[in-house]
Amino acid sequence: MSNKNPVTAAGDRYDVYVVEDYKDKSGEDKSTWTRVGAAWPHKDGKGFNAELRALPVNGKLVIRRVEIQ
Repeated sequence: MSNKNPVTAAGDRYDVYVVEDYKDKSGEDKSTWTRVGAAWPHKDGKGFNAELRALPVNGKLVIRRVEIQ
């Protein structure tokens, strides 16, 4: 079966992170990434199902495709 959009192929998994930005002691910008769940694309490639174990306080979620090596 051929899929024209391999980024959202059924079976792909995406990790969901809460990303919090902060400044370290020297004033440098840093961020902390905390994995809070996973998401899978719908078969038609037009949406996702997500399972979350936590919600962000700052309202920012980042979803990244899991790269299998």
